[in-house]
Amino acid sequence: MSKKGSFSFVIAIGFMLFALFFGAGNLIFPVMLGQLAGDNAWAANAGFIVTGVGLPLLGVLAFGFSGKSDLQSLASRAHPWFGLIFTTVLYLAIGPLFAIPRTGSVSYEIGVKPFLGEDTGFLPLLIFTILFFGITCYFSMNSSKIVDIVGKILTPLLLLFIGILIVTAIINPIGNFSAPTENYMEHSFFTGFQEGYLTMDALASFVFGIIVINAIKEKGITDKKRVMITCFKAGLIAAALLAIIYTSLTYIGAGSVGKLGYLENGGTILAGVSNYYFGPYGRILLGLIVIAACLTTSVGLITANASYFHKLFPKVTYNTFAIVLSLFSMIFANIGLMKLISISVPVLVAIYPLAICLMFLTFIHAFFKGKPEVYQGAFLFTFIVSLFDGLNAAGIKIQAINELFTAILPLYSVGLGWILPAVVGGILGYLFSGMSKKTTAF
Repeated sequence: MSKKGSFSFVIAIGFMLFALFFGAGNLIFPVMLGQLAGDNAWAANAGFIVTGVGLPLLGVLAFGFSGKSDLQSLASRAHPWFGLIFTTVLYLAIGPLFAIPRTGSVSYEIGVKPFLGEDTGFLPLLIFTILFFGITCYFSMNSSKIVDIVGKILTPLLLLFIGILIVTAIINPIGNFSAPTENYMEHSFFTGFQEGYLTMDALASFVFGIIVINAIKEKGITDKKRVMITCFKAGLIAAALLAIIYTSLTYIGAGSVGKLGYLENGGTILAGVSNYYFGPYGRILLGLIVIAACLTTSVGLITANASYFHKLFPKVTYNTFAIVLSLFSMIFANIGLMKLISISVPVLVAIYPLAICLMFLTFIHAFFKGKPEVYQGAFLFTFIVSLFDGLNAAGIKIQAINELFTAILPLYSVGLGWILPAVVGGILGYLFSGMSKKTTAF
C-alpha cells in the first residue's frame, strides 16, 4: 500500500531540491543582473525567475508526471536516437563540460582567492580544486545518504549564511538603484529571461527530478498521484526559497553601483557587498556561502552523471565514473570562471528551447496521443531557430538569416523566436501522422 509523505519528509525533500539547484550560477548571476538592470531590476528579475525558478519546477513535475524512469526514455518519445543524443548532450552540459567545473572555479574565485591577493599563479587554484572535487567525489560515492547530507545538514547551514547577508542588506540598503545599462533599457524582462538560462537549472531539473522521485518512492510512496503531490509540495518549497533569494540578490546588486561601481562579475560584486557590511568577516561569510552552495550542487551533478553513464556503460562501475568525472571536472575548472561562462552560453542558448519544448509536450502528451511526429516536428522547428540563436551568442552572425527570422518570427529579437516554430512544427507533425496512417490504410 502506498504511504503518504510526512511533513518533515516533504520539508527535507524540498530543502534537498533547493540545495541541488542552488549553486554557482544561482549566486553570481542574479546579483550581476541587478547591477546591470538598475531601475529595471524588478522586471529583469521577473524574467530571471521564470527561467530560474518556474522552468526548473516545471521540469521536475514533468518528469514525475511522465512516469518515466529516466530522461532518455522520456526524450525517446520523439525517437530513440534523439533520446540518446539529447540526453547525453544535456548531461555533458550540466556535468563535466560546464556546470560541475563551474562549481569549483566559482568557489575558488569568491571563497578563496580574495584571501590570497593578486598574482597568485595557477597553483592555489589547482590545490583548491583537488580538495573540492575530492570531497565531492567522497559524497558522491555515498549517494544513498544524499537526502541526509544535503537536505538536513548542508542546506540549513547555507540558508543561515546567506540569510545573514540578505537581512543585513535589506535593513541597511547599500545604496539607491542606478540607471539601467544598455541591454536592460528595453525588454528587460526578456533579457532577464535569457539570463536565467545560465543557471542551467531547467536542464538540471530533468536530472534532479530522478533523485527526487526515487527518494519519494524509497519512502514507500508509490501511487502516481501521491508521488506528484509530494513532488509538487517539495518543489514549491524549493521554488519559494529560490525566488526569495534571487530577488534579494537582485536587489543587493541593483543598489551596489553607487558604492562599488560596475564590476566584472557577480562574484566580485558579492565580495564587495560582504566587505562593505562586514569587513574582513564578510569575506569569511561569503566564502562559507559559496563553498556550501557549490559543493551541494557539485555532489548532485556528479551523482546524476555517474548514474547515467553507468547505465549507458554498465561494465564500468558507478564509483569509477564518479572518480573520472570528479577528476575531469577538477582539470576543466582550472580553465577559469569567465572562460567557462563564455563557452557555455552558445550551447545553452541552442539547447534550452528543446528542453522547454519537452516539458510542455510531456504535460499534453495524452492530448495528441503521444504521436512521435508531434515531438519530431516541434523539436526540428525549434532547433532550426535555436541553433542560429546559439551561433549569434557565439559571435557567428549570419545576417541574411537574422533579417529573415526577425521579419517573420515574433520575439526573435529577444531570443524567443523559437516559440511559434515549435507550435507550428508540433501541429504539422500531428497532421502528418494522420495523413501517413490514411496512406498506409489505403
